[in-house]
Amino acid sequence: MSKSQFEAFTFGEPTPVLNQREIFDYLESMNNGRYYEPPLSLHGLSRIYRAAVHHASAIQVKRNILRSCFIPHKKFSTEDFTAVVMDLLVFANFYVERQKNRLGGSLKFKRSPAKYTRRGLEDGVFWWIGNPGKDEEFKEGVVFQGMESDIDQEIYGIPDYTASMNSSLLNESATLFRRKYYENGSHAGFILHMTDAMNNEGDIEALRKAMKDSKGPGNFRNLLLYNPGGSKDGIKLIPVAEVAAKDEFLSIKNVSRDDQLAAHRVPPQLMGIVPNNTGGFGDASKAAQVFDANEMESLRATLLTLNEWAGEEIVRFKPYSLAVGSDT
Repeated sequence: MSKSQFEAFTFGEPTPVLNQREIFDYLESMNNGRYYEPPLSLHGLSRIYRAAVHHASAIQVKRNILRSCFIPHKKFSTEDFTAVVMDLLVFANFYVERQKNRLGGSLKFKRSPAKYTRRGLEDGVFWWIGNPGKDEEFKEGVVFQGMESDIDQEIYGIPDYTASMNSSLLNESATLFRRKYYENGSHAGFILHMTDAMNNEGDIEALRKAMKDSKGPGNFRNLLLYNPGGSKDGIKLIPVAEVAAKDEFLSIKNVSRDDQLAAHRVPPQLMGIVPNNTGGFGDASKAAQVFDANEMESLRATLLTLNEWAGEEIVRFKPYSLAVGSDT
């Protein structure tokens, strides 16, 4: 085999979806003269949220628990609170804008979408970049920022699930590949090995054409081959890729799923996952109690920091009923 022929069957070095410059090389957030740029693409984080089932489901479980425990306030609605929670879970940052009345008091508190809100270079100053080319500066002191901590900088929070993002994208890629695998029907499914002699060469050509035309939509068709006098082993179907592809697909899906669950630390029985063993996952109420104490209580503490800035208790929670019920 010539060098050119060999190179046609090789692949380049594997490249991560998000390289080191985009994730791990920032020691501080870059600024553009007006506000700081996030160390991680917020547009990319919003896309990854919908990339994998288990990643999205874990976030939705936390959102639903927090929303069910939230006590609405006349100045801070359930809708705004829910949006704030989603910003915290997806972007590790949330912003709340204070709308003042004519006397300078607090009239209402509204969520400012984290995807389009930026922290200014001066303390207490924030920018809105939701309208391309028309960045707007908030008045000083009207926006509050809550965030998770990061070890490299103190401007923006970084999601805890960052380490599992490649697993989420791998899970999505495996699903899309499998879907295309069935839709286009152009994969090498099997080899038709024929050793029997056929009297009519036209029959061979007809069979070849029928197999070729079976690609594409509706590719799972039946073919009839009539060969009187042929031996038992004169015609054989030798699978090429189907079994191996199936095993590899399941392995990728399971491993990437486990990575996502480990990153989010959500018990599988709270996410609607069907157990593979006969014993199941155990008592859901006990799992909910541990999850509430270890994970949800920390998220509530982060959200409660809003009260000190607001000057009133606009964020309040009632106990998580499933976790409380496990004690009885």
